[in-house]
Amino acid sequence: MNKNIFLVMMLAFTAAVTAACGSGSAEENSGEDSAEESEASGNSSEEITVTHELGETTVEGTPETVVVFDYGVLDSLDKLDIEVAGVAKDSLPSYLEKYEGDDYENVGSLKEPDFEKINEIDPDLIIISGRQAEAYEELEGIAPTLYSAVDAANYMPSFEESMNNLGQVFNKEAEIEEEVTAIQDQIEEVKAQTEETDGEALVVLANDGSLSAFGPGSRYGLIHDEFGFTPADENIEADTRHGQNVSFEYVAEQDPEHLFVVDRGAVVGGESSSEQVLDNELMQGTQAVENDNVTYLDPEVWYLSGGGLTSVSMMADEIQESVSE
Repeated sequence: MNKNIFLVMMLAFTAAVTAACGSGSAEENSGEDSAEESEASGNSSEEITVTHELGETTVEGTPETVVVFDYGVLDSLDKLDIEVAGVAKDSLPSYLEKYEGDDYENVGSLKEPDFEKINEIDPDLIIISGRQAEAYEELEGIAPTLYSAVDAANYMPSFEESMNNLGQVFNKEAEIEEEVTAIQDQIEEVKAQTEETDGEALVVLANDGSLSAFGPGSRYGLIHDEFGFTPADENIEADTRHGQNVSFEYVAEQDPEHLFVVDRGAVVGGESSSEQVLDNELMQGTQAVENDNVTYLDPEVWYLSGGGLTSVSMMADEIQESVSE
């Protein structure tokens, strides 16, 4: 064979092999780049299973069409800049008023989901809490449904678990860790101030002329359990929902140095404000009233939402303000 022809053939073969290898590398690099871009954008095709109080919820990839009933979860998603498609608009707290807009579908009330509307939205994920627990199975039949409620008897650990679940589902673990750590630090700071007051506290829910008290391990027990106030009455029934029915005479007998009041009527259409309910001779004789240590807690946060990145921080702010005055 002519040497020149042989040389040409060898050069052509080398070029073909080099091109093929280059193409393979480009494809590999392209695949790596795509994976990196997907990870950076927060998209994931990974299947995630979350265990919660009502069962297990499996989510494929990062949900993009989300329906939310729990306002604590809603304020957390808002904090993380995660868009939602539908919310229960009947009792939205004012700090979440943007979700009253037409950009968000109304999926019913806190107690009565609009199943037809939810079906129409065709969500990737539905998030509920205690008020919708009875509808869990029906909602699960529409889309994966995550139960995300804070356990009042174990507030901060369950709050952290709830937030970590959101971080896992929405690929926001780092952001959640940062936010939760900041809240933990805030609570520790408040607790240090509270312990210096060394005063006993009573927490009551005012509801159109009636009162119910909450102690450690109850719905508003975090005032004792997390923020460090000594309970005025160690024997209050631990009720995570309604509290223990009490009278004005009871409050006068306990004579707390600090009184925290949640006005349920203010957020459910009641006629009597907590200020009117507590404006009587029995209450006027308590240390809390005499020393101006009555704190009217924001019922939108304490009664309607709570358990969110924003709401728990707002709770800490209110307690801190009460001991700083």
